[in-house]
Amino acid sequence: MPIDELFALYPLAFVCTALLLGLVVGSFLNVLIWRLPKMLERDWRQQAHDVLGLPAERPLPTYNLMLPHSECPHCAHRIRAWENIPLFSYLALRGRCSACASPISKRYPLTELACGLLSAFIAWHFGFGWQAGLLIFLSWALLAMSLIDIEHQLLPDVLVLPLLWLGLIVNSFGLFVPLHDALWGAVAGYMALWSVFWLFKLLTGKDGMGHGDFKLLALFGAWGGWQILPLTILLSSLVGAIIGVIVLRLRAQETSTPIPFGPYLAIAGWIALLWGGQITDFYWQFVGLK
Repeated sequence: MPIDELFALYPLAFVCTALLLGLVVGSFLNVLIWRLPKMLERDWRQQAHDVLGLPAERPLPTYNLMLPHSECPHCAHRIRAWENIPLFSYLALRGRCSACASPISKRYPLTELACGLLSAFIAWHFGFGWQAGLLIFLSWALLAMSLIDIEHQLLPDVLVLPLLWLGLIVNSFGLFVPLHDALWGAVAGYMALWSVFWLFKLLTGKDGMGHGDFKLLALFGAWGGWQILPLTILLSSLVGAIIGVIVLRLRAQETSTPIPFGPYLAIAGWIALLWGGQITDFYWQFVGLK
């Protein structure tokens, strides 16, 4: 039986497959989240070194998403295959390194769990098809970008820009919205936050947000069309303001402390992609205009 017929006949099988695949990908995302910023920093340092014409440095050891092999940051114990099984290994090891018993960050199993649950939910929501597959892939990337932004206040172009182009490509086939709406969604998404950035800079002399936020909103415009942008901006602003104030209070930090906006934008855009039309229709009905 072809796999599409199997998943159509047994939708729960598709959901379970997406869950397991999401857990495995979540394990890879942990590597990506940890290593990609370091890889970019090394690359930027080398570029600056070349531009300034400084003497050649000693070659650095290979460092990418594959090498060196994963190891404990406390004792350099090399992580064995059975210690790298999503969720299971963390539970089996009771959250500690098998060599030195140092605690393993809870971020690793939580990232794997979040990735698995997001994948399963989209599989259940859309059923087997191109829409589900593409949105699962987008959700993986949004999760990685959000966690990188939280830790480093960075939305890497190497992740954001290919996904922006992918949104335009898939909508050239009208998969989510017509290409016309996707194109102008990307333009409007970028220009909306770009305009806010420069207005704030002219008034205060400070940068109000990073350039990666412009590109992330353009990404959502490319995937969902210009129609989802107002809802995305509204939701991200509300959630960002509420959570930001809570975090600042809990950490006793100044209001001038930079807070990454990317995660709130990612959450809001993800919601708008899935339920933007229903939320907008409910609002117009609520205010009596529809």
